[in-house]
Formats: sequence, structure tokens, C-alpha cells
Amino acid sequence: MANTNVFRGSDGSIVLAVEAGPEGDAAKAVIDEYSLTPVGRATNVTVRVNSDLKPFHELGQRYPTELRPGNVNITGTIERAYINGALLKILLGEAAKSRPGGTFLNPAFNIDLRLENPARPGVFSSVTVHGVKVENWVYELPEDDFVMERVDFKALWISVEDKEG
Repeated sequence: MANTNVFRGSDGSIVLAVEAGPEGDAAKAVIDEYSLTPVGRATNVTVRVNSDLKPFHELGQRYPTELRPGNVNITGTIERAYINGALLKILLGEAAKSRPGGTFLNPAFNIDLRLENPARPGVFSSVTVHGVKVENWVYELPEDDFVMERVDFKALWISVEDKEG
């Protein structure tokens, strides 16, 4: 049965997890060092799935006669009001400590976005973004508002799980 509950952002949590391998080990080192599970003080989290549909137009027709599926791209952002270097290190890996002499490994991890209403425990919706790598890191220092950092990420694939009570 499909989950038909309504959630708010305050019902959400963000957990980072890793898979075995050098990229996962690099992410795990940062996640453990900064206790990034769960990710705190996050806001404006977005996940976008873009399916590059290709329309086929026949000669003499103004509307497409078929839509063919194309590449699927997964991107997103996370904003955070807690500046401590963790998200920058998860972008740069070992290059966040000093300038590397050559190429360096980029950490990869999974993001689990879980929504669960505290009034209905056990009823949840969870979106897991797999093979995430941070693409951009932005540091905003406004004159009269909260200091924020934002990361933009790309991912390999996405899965969803719903549980109705």
C-alpha cells in the first residue's frame, strides 16, 4: 500500500552512509571525524531526477509521435548553518588538508532522506541517493543573516521506500 501521509521538513532527517571501497573509506573518515550522521542544521535540501526525454517528430506533424527515454541525471543541494569544514572535506578529501602533488581521491557516499511523523512511528518515506559526490561548495557570509554553506551534488542512482502503518 502506498504511503499517503503528509510530512513537514521538521519530520525529516539526513543520514550519510558509505559503501566499501577507497572512495567510501575517504567519506567514512570525514563522516566519523565530524559526526555527520545525522547531518545537523540542514535546510533547503533538494534532490532532482532529470530524465532526458527525446521527442520524435514526424515530417508534417507538429506534435511528437513518441517520447523516448534518455539519460537519467540525479543532482541536488544541501544547505547547512553549521560551518566546520566537514562538507568541504567531503568534497576535497585529502586535498582539504594540503595541496596534493597530483590527482587525489574524491569521497563518495549515500544520502538517506527519511521522513517520519513522530505521531505515527513506523510510518515513513525514505529516499536514498546512492554514489553521491559533492560537486560545488559555497560559503555565504551575509551582513545580517545566518552564515550558511551549501553543497551541490551529483549521484549515480536513487531508490525509494515507503512504509504505511
